[in-house]
Amino acid sequence: MSSTSNDSVKEQIQEFVEAPKVFIKEGLQFVNRCTKPDQREFLRICQAVGMGFAALGALGFIVKLIHIPINNILVGAA
Repeated sequence: MSSTSNDSVKEQIQEFVEAPKVFIKEGLQFVNRCTKPDQREFLRICQAVGMGFAALGALGFIVKLIHIPINNILVGAA
């Protein structure tokens, strides 16, 4: 094996080992920067999630209301 291909293999192994180290380092930096939300921020998040649930529930209900008559027409015609 020539030295250039040997160096190439060493570089690939180094990159393979280095990737998890960088990932863990960046992950720890992210976790250390995160803060616990205060009560006001927590309530705003809860309100946003609740409005999302309500909107998707209403959309699903409307789709179901439209789907039932169309389904009855198609099945009843057969």
